[in-house]
Amino acid sequence: MNAFDKTVFHALNQYAGHSALDPVMKFFAQYSLEMYAIIFVVAWFALPRQDEDRRHALVVAATGGVLALLINAVIGAIWYRPRPFVAMPDQVHRLIPHAVDASFPSDHVSGGFGFTSGAWGAAPSWVSGSFLVVSLITMVARVYVGVHWPTDVLGGLVVGVIAGRIAHLLSGPLHLLTNGLLRLFRMGHYARRRYGR
Repeated sequence: MNAFDKTVFHALNQYAGHSALDPVMKFFAQYSLEMYAIIFVVAWFALPRQDEDRRHALVVAATGGVLALLINAVIGAIWYRPRPFVAMPDQVHRLIPHAVDASFPSDHVSGGFGFTSGAWGAAPSWVSGSFLVVSLITMVARVYVGVHWPTDVLGGLVVGVIAGRIAHLLSGPLHLLTNGLLRLFRMGHYARRRYGR
């Protein structure tokens, strides 16, 4: 393992199990994917009923998150990198249970930055900002609790940003999905048709 990973990992993980930060870090490390989904759902129903464009931006953001996880699955199948608690079992303070699967890149971070990159510039600023804050905290948390190396979360950031950009390129075809959701929830021009507005 490279010196950068060891140095930064121990700098963060040394506080695990002995800090008031433990509950916060454990929460973000375990539930950030669910938090991205909650932000999506809250934003979808908080937007004005007629707002099609920004709901489409949410669909693009979610696509970025899903693409990031798919890219990670391919990378993990090609290259297995042991997690810190596997590589150095006697030197890691692990705060959460975790499968002994590929460490690189971090799914939680990739998914978060997929959402962030996909939302950036099109979704409401509070939405993209929320995705960004959760993603950044998750980067620290996944190392803090002992399940990722620092370069795992940095790699996750890169994968997520790339996935979000790919989602933007797919924005045109994704209108089919957006329109399906608008019809399902009677929003956008489907709301106008129903309510005569």
